[in-house]
Amino acid sequence: MFESMYAAHGIGLAAPQIGISKRLAVIDVSFKEDPGAKLVIANPEIIHKEGKQRESEGCLSIPEFRENVSRARMVRVRAQDVEGAWFEAEGEGLLARAFQHEIDHLDGKLYIRHLSALKRDLILRKVKKLQKAGEWK
Repeated sequence: MFESMYAAHGIGLAAPQIGISKRLAVIDVSFKEDPGAKLVIANPEIIHKEGKQRESEGCLSIPEFRENVSRARMVRVRAQDVEGAWFEAEGEGLLARAFQHEIDHLDGKLYIRHLSALKRDLILRKVKKLQKAGEWK
């Protein structure tokens, strides 16, 4: 999964995005710069949130589109590692955003669900137009 994420120039990837029906995601906010920053989270849940941040966010599922999205500034998650052991991890800023974004995927949500109906519909109309023109995979 890390290789697929890096190939798409992402910092997070949820298993359902590549056709794997598991509650599993990988995250590397360092994008290969720090091997210790690589995270595998299975069956994650957010157990605590604090503050707010509003930043530009994109998604490998809807490439070419970016919008400002409000998320918690800090989150604590509980998840299982690759051996199945439960652990807790805390993230602020970009890592908090990545946790929330990937867990949204595992819950069947795209980041555009956090946008106004008008912005969301505009993006969906553009995607449909690109699909019709054969320019969308």
